[in-house]
Amino acid sequence: MLNIDERIIELAKEVEAEIAPQFKEIDEIAQYNQEKVLNAFIKNRVSDSHFNHSTGYGYNDVGREVIDQIYADTFGTEDALVRHNIVNGTHAIAIALFAVLRPGDTLLAVTGKPYDTLEEAIGISGDGKGGSLKEFGVNYRQVDLKDNKPDYDKIKTELTDDVKCCIIQRSKGYDWRDTLSSKEIGELIAFIKKIKPDTICMVDNCYGEFVERDEPSNYGADMIVGSLIKNVGGGLAQSGGYIAGTRECVELAAFRQTSPGIGKECGATLGQNRHILQGFFMAPHIVAQAVKTAVFCGAMMEKLGFEVNPASNGKRCDIIQSIKFNDAEKLIKFCQAIQMASPVDSYVTPEPWDMPGYNHQVIMAAGTFVSGASIEISADAPIKPPYVGYLQGGLTYESGRIAVMLAASALID
Repeated sequence: MLNIDERIIELAKEVEAEIAPQFKEIDEIAQYNQEKVLNAFIKNRVSDSHFNHSTGYGYNDVGREVIDQIYADTFGTEDALVRHNIVNGTHAIAIALFAVLRPGDTLLAVTGKPYDTLEEAIGISGDGKGGSLKEFGVNYRQVDLKDNKPDYDKIKTELTDDVKCCIIQRSKGYDWRDTLSSKEIGELIAFIKKIKPDTICMVDNCYGEFVERDEPSNYGADMIVGSLIKNVGGGLAQSGGYIAGTRECVELAAFRQTSPGIGKECGATLGQNRHILQGFFMAPHIVAQAVKTAVFCGAMMEKLGFEVNPASNGKRCDIIQSIKFNDAEKLIKFCQAIQMASPVDSYVTPEPWDMPGYNHQVIMAAGTFVSGASIEISADAPIKPPYVGYLQGGLTYESGRIAVMLAASALID
């Protein structure tokens, strides 16, 4: 059996007794979201014909069309664009931004600087040769959070006539802050729309889907954007991303993803429809497993004296658990132990490296069936003070629990 310290085994039993009420609430949310998803499948009469794959132009791919509609129905939007060849969440967000912004427009980030990998797409960093928004004449401003919440006074000042789109990041990224709830995002959107009704509000929804009963799209977001190898893929989607929102925004995104005049009409699915559909069906349950793993991890690390965010009894709005190690060696040891407890590449020892799109070396533990899938058990972190590690995922709570216990054993050793 695995080498788990006896003290950690006893601590885990104590922790699970304390967090049992939270697990009950997580199960209730999963049940609610599963009904939403199942209702969308039934409404759209999914059959095995939708699993057929197309090649070439992909004209009349009924499976692709049904997937779009199921996402739209589940998220309560007018339309959706779900494609296996959107390579990650950053790609999906870039498609959405380039779709709605034009030269002279301003993009306003109202929850601080977006995730690191978006910097070059926006033009905040980079050599200026990649075709960023900045190169195309799109201006950028940001309003930093105030006490980890949106700074409404500053946002009001920055909402000038040239602001075309506001980007809202739901999850914390590599920041030490609370993840915004869908309701909080809704309040922010309402505030923006009251001042400037024509502003497009786009939400980076990565890591947040199905953690709560509602999504930002239920609170007025014009677009929500995410990755299929995170929550919505259910651990089965092999690649892809989605953009769900108003019909106009999704149409513009489709034109950007393919070509003006083509939009959603083309796009061979190459046998991916079954994985995307089954993964989305499984997603509410799989997300619940990941959230339980995060809660267990937070409680265990608290018991061992580490500061965590959210706290073990805190509100959960994404699948991420942050742990502040204040020590590079402990951070690296934690991530390496998570890798050792992974079903794939457990024998590999992750080390910090210069990962594309990041300003610091990053360590990533991800022994996953789908390469880099954050909904599977993984842990990563930039190597910079205060050396915060970010755990996410867990296809099953049982396996996530083991991984956390092995990491805890490594730390007390």
